[in-house]
This record gives sequence, structure tokens and C-alpha cells, in this order.
Amino acid sequence: MSRGGELGIVSIAFGIDCPYPEAARRAAALGFDHIDIGLDRLPEGGEPILALPIGDRIGATPQTGCTVSPPRDCTWDEGVAFLRRQPGIRVEPGPRSLLTTPGAIRAMCEAVPGLRLTLDTGWSVFCGFDPLEVADLADHVQLRQARPGRPQMHIDDEGDVDFSAVLAGFSSLGYVGRFSVEYFDLPAMGLPLKDPLTWSVDLARRVRPLLRRT
Repeated sequence: MSRGGELGIVSIAFGIDCPYPEAARRAAALGFDHIDIGLDRLPEGGEPILALPIGDRIGATPQTGCTVSPPRDCTWDEGVAFLRRQPGIRVEPGPRSLLTTPGAIRAMCEAVPGLRLTLDTGWSVFCGFDPLEVADLADHVQLRQARPGRPQMHIDDEGDVDFSAVLAGFSSLGYVGRFSVEYFDLPAMGLPLKDPLTWSVDLARRVRPLLRRT
């Protein structure tokens, strides 16, 4: 399960302008096992050498082994065509994509052979469904506390993500992908958060014992 209980972090928790080498060094010092990065902010020359393995690569253009989302304003058929452009990709469901319900998620995975998910627990419950409803389709999981109408909540708040149940559910499915914690400060997108890194570390502190137990 989860590559021996490994836990990573999404680089955006360190700030949207933080260079990836610096983010990876800080993540390693905090005890994380890998770091997820965005392909749109790579320096010239491609991926830098980082202090941690890269867990996921997130981009706007489909690339094998990476996570993408169809353009927000595309039609269903356009979304299918977009995701068929490159085999071996993952799609992230959420309110900024076509995929906001388990039914739509399963329909898209049926329409695009080989399509898998990067499943975000925060976006799942924000959209009103339990992430375990589509856990069998996931190859990468991002962990965040949330509830409908509130996409980011601290681990000590009363959110709708039951991390014990979520991790036990993935374990029962024989999940062998990675888990990463993700909080972000994106005020331009209506998603402000004063200290996403502290919230990420606080969540990681609670999740790591659960990963070791499952």
C-alpha cells in the first residue's frame, strides 16, 4: 500500500513562485518522501535535479505518466478528444473540470481507454461525493481536508474527509500508488490560504501513522 507508507507533498504548498529545487530541499527536511510539480513552471532545459523523487507531474498538455485536466469550458466530446491525445495519462476530477460526479468520472474513464485518476480528497468532498466511490480508478491521491463549499480545511476542523476510512479503503483495494498532501494559496483563483505549508505539515503528521498501519 502506498509504496511502503510513503507520503509526499505538492510543491505549490511552498508558494507558487518557489523554485522546485528549493521546494524539494524544504520538503525533504520536513520528512516528505516525494514532491509533485507542475510542468508549466519548469526552467529552461527541463526538469532540474531535486532532493526528492518527483511523485507526479501536473500539466496543461497531455503527457504520458502525468496529470492533466480538460479545458474548463470544453464540451464533453472535446474533453474526450483532449484526453485521448496521449495514452497513459491521469485526469484530476474537480470543480474546474468536466468531472464533478462519480458517474461522470466513470463515463470518462470508459470513453478514454487506459485513463486513470489523480484523486483529490478535498475536491471530491467539495463536489459532494466520497473519494472511495471512485478509488478503484486512482493511480495517485492528493490528501486534503474539506467539505461541500469549503475546498480547504485544517485537519483539526470538522471536515468531511475521514482519513482513517479513506486510507483503509485504498488498502483494501490493494492500492500501490502514491499519496501527497496538498494545500495552496491561490487568491487569483478564489482559493486564498494564509499558511498552506503549515496546514500540509499538520495533515502529514496525522496521516503518516495511518499509512503505516494500513
